[in-house]
Amino acid sequence: MASVETAAEHERILREIESTDTNCIGPTLRSVYDGQEHGLFMEKLDARIRNHDREIEKMCNHHFQGFVDSITELLKVRGEAQKLKSQVIETNIRLQEEGKGLVGSMEELKQCRVQQMNIATTIDKLTHCLPVLEMYGRLQEQMKAKRYYPALRTLEQLEHTCLPRAGQYRFCSIMAENIPKLRTHIRDTAMTQLRDFLESIRKHSDKIGETAIRQAQLQRSLDSAVTLQPRALIGRRSRKEAAAAAGTESGGHGGSPMSEQDSGILDVEDEEEEEVPGAQDLVDFSPVYRCLHIYTVLGLRDVFENYYRKQRRKQARLVLQPHSNMHETLEGYRRYFNQIVGFFVVEDHVLHTTQGLVNRAYVEELWELALSKIVAALRTHSVRCSKIPIINHPTPFHRLSPLFTLRLSHPDMQGYGFPVSQLFDMLLEMREQYGEILLKRWNITFRQILDQDNFSPIPVSTEQEYRHYTSQFPQQDPELEKLPFPKKLPFSEFVPKAYCQLKEFIYACLKYSEDLHLSSTEIDDMIRKSTNLLLTRTLSNSLHYAIKKKNVGLAELVQVIINTTHLEQSCHFLEEFITNITNVPPDMVNATKLYGTSTFKDARHAAEAEIYTSLNAKIDQFLQLADYDWMSPAQGSGNLTTSDYLVDLIAFLRSTFSVFTNLPGKVAQTACMSACKHISTSLMQLLLDPEVRQISIGALHQLNVDLNECESFARAGPVAGFQGDTLLLAFSDLRQLLDLFTQWDWSTYLADYGKPTCKYLRVNPHTALALLEKMKETSRKNVVLAQFKKADRDRQKLIDAVIKQLRSLIAQHHT
Repeated sequence: MASVETAAEHERILREIESTDTNCIGPTLRSVYDGQEHGLFMEKLDARIRNHDREIEKMCNHHFQGFVDSITELLKVRGEAQKLKSQVIETNIRLQEEGKGLVGSMEELKQCRVQQMNIATTIDKLTHCLPVLEMYGRLQEQMKAKRYYPALRTLEQLEHTCLPRAGQYRFCSIMAENIPKLRTHIRDTAMTQLRDFLESIRKHSDKIGETAIRQAQLQRSLDSAVTLQPRALIGRRSRKEAAAAAGTESGGHGGSPMSEQDSGILDVEDEEEEEVPGAQDLVDFSPVYRCLHIYTVLGLRDVFENYYRKQRRKQARLVLQPHSNMHETLEGYRRYFNQIVGFFVVEDHVLHTTQGLVNRAYVEELWELALSKIVAALRTHSVRCSKIPIINHPTPFHRLSPLFTLRLSHPDMQGYGFPVSQLFDMLLEMREQYGEILLKRWNITFRQILDQDNFSPIPVSTEQEYRHYTSQFPQQDPELEKLPFPKKLPFSEFVPKAYCQLKEFIYACLKYSEDLHLSSTEIDDMIRKSTNLLLTRTLSNSLHYAIKKKNVGLAELVQVIINTTHLEQSCHFLEEFITNITNVPPDMVNATKLYGTSTFKDARHAAEAEIYTSLNAKIDQFLQLADYDWMSPAQGSGNLTTSDYLVDLIAFLRSTFSVFTNLPGKVAQTACMSACKHISTSLMQLLLDPEVRQISIGALHQLNVDLNECESFARAGPVAGFQGDTLLLAFSDLRQLLDLFTQWDWSTYLADYGKPTCKYLRVNPHTALALLEKMKETSRKNVVLAQFKKADRDRQKLIDAVIKQLRSLIAQHHT
């Protein structure tokens, strides 16, 4: 009975599962698992699933053939549909192709009808308006061609004749209304061209001024050739003399500040055929004339004159206002002066080619303003110019100088009728300023020559080379001339180059004084004072710069001394050179003398001091290699050899002093004595060094051997000129000290101390006491190690006794 109920319950659950949504079968399944027969339920569930599978399979088998037949019929229908679609597309294409020609023809017909209508309308309108349009077209052509006068007449005819005949058309009314505007447009166009003209001459005023200065130079050169003025002859002669003396020097190095070819004064023979364009060739003044004519016709001449003068005054203020950085480049000065000259050249041309546009009073007023501005600008900016470094430039320096440009400018302005006395006074005031600029430029040149110099004698292998150098520098040595080639000049390349630069500087000072109406005495005085500044300040500083430069060797210092000696000997040739170009005798009462001798002596003394310092520094480098064994045991003197560092030092000194043979005076002897004293003092300092606390007698024997080597070097006479054993005196202090200790001659020292005939006169008791205390420490250590050696104990007692006597001697001397 229970199994039947269970089977019925399972059947109910299965029906409920089949008919219920899957989301709600949870409680149903729970009731199955709550019972005890869920295994039986699973069997029934599997059986029910198998029944449903069989039913599904039967149904699929029943309907499969129909489904296949339907698919087959559908495929047949698709093929027919594709054929029908292709036929429809082909029919549409044929229809479009056949209708295209018809549509095109219709469009062409439409366009033709429209064109016919437009042509007929245009012909009708033009028949009535053609005269007006022709007249207006002519007006446009005239305005386009900038023919403003005919354009004004055409406007008149259009206004009074053509427009009334054309009828009442709108464009005619517009033209009538625009006629005043066209007149205004013509006037404004002319004014625009005038503004463009003003802007153009403002931008190109420096070019106009440069051309005007060239014209002035050419004219002055022609006048000088015709009148043969004495000053021009002097200047030309001095240039030829300088060029002959310098030879090919200007081609030798690009740093030459000036040369004959680039002097800035155009040579007459070279420039007689050259034509320099004038202001009228560089500038088209037609906009000024045209605008003046139009404003005159319109009855506005006064308006135009006031406008022109007002604009030119504004431009004058701009031209006269220097740039804040004008002092940074010399090109800035030249452009400033050229702009001023160009401005007044244009005004002068307008003054003489127009009637009343500008007058003489107006131009003179502007010139007075310019003079005051130029003087103020120069006084302000030239000071700044002297404080900046001058850049090396291949163009001759005097051509780039602002003062030289001003010197060229003021004769040009005088030729145009402008007073230049104030500028002339300014040039005289700024002579010293120009000299300072030249000194800075030559300072760079001298340093460049020194940097490029190899500080070695000049080798010459041919007569031509020898004459080349002797033409640059007045070398007079008969013994050298007798020597066969190849041979060497005693000085280096610096000497002829520096001498040529001294003459170039003198010539640069002379160039500035030309045309300043100065007397020969004033020119001579200015040149000599400037040359003294060049020698005592610029060249002297350059020589000290070369002497104090890092890594300068002893050979270079020796060559500097030789160079300065030859330059010192050439000073009287510079005196003669200045006399020749100024024609002022050197024996005049107020004539300034050159200070070249003292300058080169000071430089030579500085080089000598540097030689002594460098030589001692090199000796210190060798002494740093000294490695003494201060505790070495005593050995026989025959077993000791000279220290390696000292052997190298002596070899270095021999090779060095062999170079000193060409030095003038007693420089070689002084250097040798200084070196020996420095060696002796340094060895003494090694003995007394506080860090060396103990010294053995063996170490003193080694030092004695080294001292013997130094004395042998001194006896050999490394430098000629010493009398007897004078050089050995440098080592006498150290020699007597070592003899006292190595010979242990304390009884003689203590007995004869203070007597003039004392054998150890140069031994200071303080020095002896300090060294003896170091030996005492060594002896005491030995006594501790060997207490039973009677000789060591006796030696220790002896040292103590000597120390006691030395201290008593020092105390007595102090009292």
